[in-house]
Formats: sequence, structure tokens, C-alpha cells
Amino acid sequence: MKGEKITLWQEGEYHYPEAYGFVPFMISYIHEDDEIRPAMIVVPGGAYRNVSPSEGHLPAEEFYRAGCNVFVLAYTVNLLDEPLKLQPLNDISRAVRLIRRNAEKYSVDPSKLALCGFSAGGHLCASLCVHYGDIIDAEPEYQSISNRPDAAVLAYPVITSGEYAHRDSITALLGSNPSEDELEYMSLEKHVTSDTPPCFLWQTVTDATVPVENSYLFAQACRKNGVRFAHHVFTEGVHGLSVATERWLERDFGVPYTLEQIRILAEAISAGETKYRQEKGAEILADFGLNGQKKEKWSPEIKEEIKASLKETGIWLRLAEDWLDRIWADSLRQCR
Repeated sequence: MKGEKITLWQEGEYHYPEAYGFVPFMISYIHEDDEIRPAMIVVPGGAYRNVSPSEGHLPAEEFYRAGCNVFVLAYTVNLLDEPLKLQPLNDISRAVRLIRRNAEKYSVDPSKLALCGFSAGGHLCASLCVHYGDIIDAEPEYQSISNRPDAAVLAYPVITSGEYAHRDSITALLGSNPSEDELEYMSLEKHVTSDTPPCFLWQTVTDATVPVENSYLFAQACRKNGVRFAHHVFTEGVHGLSVATERWLERDFGVPYTLEQIRILAEAISAGETKYRQEKGAEILADFGLNGQKKEKWSPEIKEEIKASLKETGIWLRLAEDWLDRIWADSLRQCR
């Protein structure tokens, strides 16, 4: 496998106030054989507060094994109190354009580029699906390239800013006092059109973090507007199931490269380079397990309950892969 860190923005292009030297990037998972393959951008969640390592490497490996060339996106997040506004959307738009611009280098078919987003990462993917036409890239070499995804997989996605919103995600994105226009813009079910790419959605009824109504709202909007979609709702399961395997349950996530922005921020705080008390830097590293100490998330009893639910939810990847195969096959027939 060929892997590299791909920086999205060049010097002078990126201006998030609390970056402290961080620049959004992708990590690639490219097959060695140079065969032209579909591209998959994996977009972890984390409430727009962090880019969760549980939803990066593991799904990337799965889509790689399914035949894709894969890119995990580490986009801009707001751990503390600097609203993101459109920066994450600009990040993912640039990522799509960058991959298409370098399709030959990365051995991908630029007409088969899909997104897979989890939770807030699902909101980011769905945002690009409905708002891609609004995102202007200041660099002409990128602006001339389409940023419209060809398909999207939305796993337990944040969708709405309305009644069923995941409030912390919306606050991290827009701040504590967003305008009505901002809230409406980020309530994505209101912006689905017939030009929205095909979408595969899945969630569990018992998701206690992002209400299951979020995926229903987006699926209903797809139905209303004639967008091809699949919608799978499983009986039970916690939020954040990622690939829904025992490896995920044991928190074997690989190197936590998706937390680079968090690490850089913590180091800047510890060095006295920010407005925050220096002790907070060490606290952040500990909270995210970046101090070398692995943290248990669940009690043994809860883990057993979650393990039982994986028998049902664990099929989602196969369903999504089969669905994508049909999307790609149908797009090929339409081109003939």
C-alpha cells in the first residue's frame, strides 16, 4: 500500500485563527498495482470538536480491501471556542478537487469519487452534497475542477439544525449565536435537490447522541427530490459505531493521525502561546489519550451489550459496498 500525507492548502491559503500551525490534510491508502479505481474520502466525526481516530483508519482499511483507493480527511475542527463557519466545507471541497486534479497520480477514476462521513463528518459530507455549487476556490486551477461528489455514504449523520439537531456540532460549527440564515443553511434536509448525488444512509434507532430522525429527514428529502438513496435503520446500537467490529470495540484504531490539530493546539497551549491557561494543554492531551495512556470508554457490561448489537449493525459496510458497486455500474452504463 502506498500512503502519504497530502496537505490541502498551500502557504497563505489557510486562515483558521486557532490552527497554530496546523493545516488540514489527507492520508492516502493507495494500491500498489496502479489500477484505476474508485476514490473514497473517509470523513470521521467528532462533533466538529475533533476528528475521531475511531472513524479514520478502520473504515479506510475496509474500503481499501473493497477495491477503492482511499483518503482519510483531517479537516478543521473547533475544540474550544472559535466558530468554524465554512472552513470545514472549504476543506472537503478542496480535497475533492485535489484528488480529481491528481487522478492519474493517485490511480483513481475522477467520475467515481465517493465520500463516507460519520456523525459530524456525515454532516460535512452531506453539506458538500447539497452546497457544492456555492463553494468557490480562490485558486483557478482548483475552481475549474468539479467538487461535486459522485456518491456519499452517511453513517449516523448530523443533518438538521432544527428540532432534532445535535446542538454541540451546530455550536462548534456556527458559534453560540448563529443567525437564522446560518442555521437554515446548515439544516441540510432543506437543500436537497434533484442534483444532489446518490446517498446511502444508516443509523440505529437507539442512537442517544444524534437522533435517528436526522437520517430520516435527509432520506425523505432525497425521496421528495428524486435523488437515488438507500436508508438502513438498525434496531439498536450506540452512536459512533464506526465499522461495527470487535476491533473497533477494543479501540484498536491505529496511529491517531486524525488528532493532529488537537495535539498541535495542546502543545501551543502548554507553551503559553494562547489565551488559555497552560495546564489545559496537558488536560487536552490526556482527554484524547495523546499522553500515552489508553483510556477505557465502557464498562465490561456495556461492552458486552454493544458487542451483541454488532451482529446486526456489522453488515452496514457490505451493504454500502454493494450499493456503491451498483452506483458505479449504472454510471458506466449511462456513459455508453
